[in-house]
Amino acid sequence: MRLESTPELEAFRGKVRAFVAQHAPGVKAHSGVRAPDPALMPAIREWTAKLFEAGFLGIDWPVEYGGRPDAHPLEPSVVAEEIARARTWPPVGAASLASAAVIDFGTDEQRARFLPRIRSCEDVWCQLFSEPEAGSDLAALRTRARVEGEGEDAVFVVDGQKVWTTNGQHADMGYLLARTDPDAPKHKGITAFALDMRSPGIEVRPLREITGTTDFNEVFLDGVRVPAANVIGAVNDGWRVAMSSLGRERSGVAARGAELSAVLDDLVRLAERTPAAFEDSATRQRIGELAARVQVNAALIGLAQSRMLHGTEGPADALLGKIFFSELNHDLADFGLRLQGTDGLLTEDDPAAVADGWWQDAHLYSRAFTIAGGANEVLRTQVAERGLGLPREPR
Repeated sequence: MRLESTPELEAFRGKVRAFVAQHAPGVKAHSGVRAPDPALMPAIREWTAKLFEAGFLGIDWPVEYGGRPDAHPLEPSVVAEEIARARTWPPVGAASLASAAVIDFGTDEQRARFLPRIRSCEDVWCQLFSEPEAGSDLAALRTRARVEGEGEDAVFVVDGQKVWTTNGQHADMGYLLARTDPDAPKHKGITAFALDMRSPGIEVRPLREITGTTDFNEVFLDGVRVPAANVIGAVNDGWRVAMSSLGRERSGVAARGAELSAVLDDLVRLAERTPAAFEDSATRQRIGELAARVQVNAALIGLAQSRMLHGTEGPADALLGKIFFSELNHDLADFGLRLQGTDGLLTEDDPAAVADGWWQDAHLYSRAFTIAGGANEVLRTQVAERGLGLPREPR
């Protein structure tokens, strides 16, 4: 395993850092995967289009759509890391997942139709996977799509409900999974679709969270008609399409490492506001422990990247990384509140709150990371079964 960078990657990093400093649409006010205010969306669309135009997004796309086959495989991770380091907005939505599905499984017509509009950010995508009763078991989804007609005139009529749809209120397109064969085993009979979010029968209801913001949404689908031409891959092969696209998305891992390093720096500065804090051995030990865990997280990221480059990834690598990051992220935010003493009880909108209440919001949001992408309790079971080969949990 090699964790050090290369001169070529560092030169690329310098270009990205300079570009971000010049063109980024300002600092993101909150931590986590958040939905921007509607007023910010034009600037974020423009920013995303500039990243594509500069060759910093879509690096691994086909050449005819702007990809660079000679690029280093870790360049997308460098871009994500530098955006996170600058604490600015990454591209919002699920375009990276959708583009991976279209590139790997879509038709030539679909690539020509969808990819240029992703590059220009004319289309923001959302991910329509999760459902209220499926939880972390994606294969238990119940949204149905029944076919009407045949051949070029065929359409799928979709009925169901999705939930935890980040940026659904801003999305032009949806990457949808629906069950097309209710009699097939649950991992079978699922189809992937490109869904026009302006279609009749779609209702997006923002969910107000404990943070007071509305980053997630419920999406209701009532008789929504989707042309057969919008099926991504083969009918009833949506599980394979979804797992492949999820497996392609690795750059976010590097961003998490940069985010935690920045939060640790903020934590140290917060402690420095109260000189007595560092005089307390328990406080010093806790900060030291958190700093060590941030370094371990960085090592886990380096290990995952090294294994990715050498094709030796294990089935538990991504799961362990997500568990470790999400719990460390929570503990950093939690200790940031504790360092404030009684001021940690202030709400985000209180003018007396430290850093405009950033720590309060970060603490409330931090639980989302332990659930999103699979609840940590479920992921631990998957690590045991897939990574360690232990007997399956009794059903």
